[in-house]
Amino acid sequence: MKETSFETSTVTSKGQLVVPARIRRRFGIKPGTEVRFIEREGEIVFQPVTKEFIRSLRGFLKSETSVTQDLLRERKAEREAEEASLAGHRSR
Repeated sequence: MKETSFETSTVTSKGQLVVPARIRRRFGIKPGTEVRFIEREGEIVFQPVTKEFIRSLRGFLKSETSVTQDLLRERKAEREAEEASLAGHRSR
């Protein structure tokens, strides 16, 4: 079961929002921490981009093939097509 807690803060005239100390400590939010605001199903999700968050994403985009290898294969095919096109123009 997901834990839910409620804290309240007020947005300033400059659009700033104070994150309560308890939440800052719990999620490792320090001065300079980047924060993402995600709109989802009528809610705003506040996601601090901390080392722990980044670590939790490790393997998230993992695929069966290497992106680098895919790009190299794609570039090789483009180069071969370009060379064939140039060879065709030279033989005319």
